Amino acid sequence: MRVVGAASVAMLGMKGAEGFMGVSSASRSMMARGRAPFVASDVSERKGVTRVQLFEDSLREGAVSINSMNDGLESLLEELRSQDFFRLYSVDMLASCEYMPQELFECYTESCEIYPIDEEDIPDKIRMKDYDEHDFEMDGWARWDMPSDDYYDVAQFPEEFTGYDGSDVWRFIHARICFYDNDNDYYDADSWKADFNKAVSGLHSMISAHIVKGIQDKIEAGEPLQDDTPWTDPQQEFNRRLSPNGETPRAISNLYFGYMLMLTAVSKAHTRLLQDCDAQIIDPQAADALRPVLSHPLFDDLSITVASNNLLGHANMEQDSLWEARMRTRELMRIMNCVQCNKCRLHGKIAVLGLSTALQVLLGSGGEGGDELKMHRVELAALMTTLSKFSTAVSYCQKMTTN
Repeated sequence: MRVVGAASVAMLGMKGAEGFMGVSSASRSMMARGRAPFVASDVSERKGVTRVQLFEDSLREGAVSINSMNDGLESLLEELRSQDFFRLYSVDMLASCEYMPQELFECYTESCEIYPIDEEDIPDKIRMKDYDEHDFEMDGWARWDMPSDDYYDVAQFPEEFTGYDGSDVWRFIHARICFYDNDNDYYDADSWKADFNKAVSGLHSMISAHIVKGIQDKIEAGEPLQDDTPWTDPQQEFNRRLSPNGETPRAISNLYFGYMLMLTAVSKAHTRLLQDCDAQIIDPQAADALRPVLSHPLFDDLSITVASNNLLGHANMEQDSLWEARMRTRELMRIMNCVQCNKCRLHGKIAVLGLSTALQVLLGSGGEGGDELKMHRVELAALMTTLSKFSTAVSYCQKMTTN
C-alpha cells in the first residue's frame, strides 16, 4: 500500500494578499491606473463607520433564501457524503506539475498522510462503472484522472487544517487561468468571462472558509497547530480572507454566486440522479440519502437561479468563444497537480471537477445547456460533494458574519 504525503484542500492557504483570495492582478493594475477595484456590494455609513455589504444587489434575494434554508440542506448533504457512491474517487496522486518549477515539499505530520483504500474494499459496481465510463474528450469541460486500483475515501480523509501554503498555485490561477487583460477588466464586464471569474473566486472563497473553519476546529478540539504556521486566529483569518472589510471585499458575494451555480446545476440534474436511484446504479442506501437532498425546498426557490441566468444570458451572446471556458476548466484541473500536499490535491481535484460538471450541465458546449444524461459516476459524485463543500462554507460564513 502506498503512503502519500498530504495536506487538505482547505489548506491551500496564503500568506498575504497574493493568495487565492488576495487582491487580483486586475485590481492591482486598476489601482495603479487610479481606479478602485470593483466591489460586488454597496457601502453604507452607520454610526460613522464605513461598512461594506456582503452581496451585490442581484444576489441578495437568493442569499436570503440560502441563509434561511441552508442548515437543513447542509445536514442532509453531510449524510450523503458518508455513502460509498459519493466518497470514493480514483485519483492520480503522482502526476507532475507542468506549470511552474517547484522545490520538493515533504509533509511529515499525521494530518498530511493519505492512503488508498484496500482493493477488496472498492465496491465492484463503482470500480466497473468508472472503468466503463472513462473517456477522452478533446474539448470537454474537465479531464478526470483515468481510473486505477488506487481509490481514496474522502470520509476517511476529510478537509482539515494542516498549514500548507498553496499561494503560488492560487496566484497562477488568478493571473493565468482567470480572464483579464490590461485593456478590459473582464472580472467586472457584462460578460460570461466575468461570471467564470466569479465562479473560480467562489471556489476559492469556499476553500478559504474551510481553512478558517479548520483552524477553529483544531483550537476547539485542543489540538496543537503547527509551530511554523502564521495562521492561528480564526477570527483574524476570517476577517482577512473573507470579510467584506478584508483583503477581498467580494469574497462572500462570490461564494454565494458559486453556491447558486451549484444548486441550479444539481436541480437540473435532478431527473438523472433519480433515474440512477431507480435503476440502482446508485446503491439503495446512497439513494435513500440522496432523495431527501433532491426534495429540499431550496432547489425550488427561483431566487437562487439568478447566477445561472446571468451566466446563460451572457454565454448566449458569445457562444463562439465558450471554448475558452472549457479550456480553462481543464487547466484548472491540471494545476491541481502542482499542489504538493496530496490531501489538498485530492479535495482540490474533486472540487474543480464538481464546479466543471456544474458548468457543463448549465452551459453545454455552446450555452444551450448540457445533457445531464451523459454525466459519469465520478462527475455526479463530485457535483454533490462540491455542493456539500459550498453548503458548509456558506454556513460557516453566515455564523462568522452574524457573530
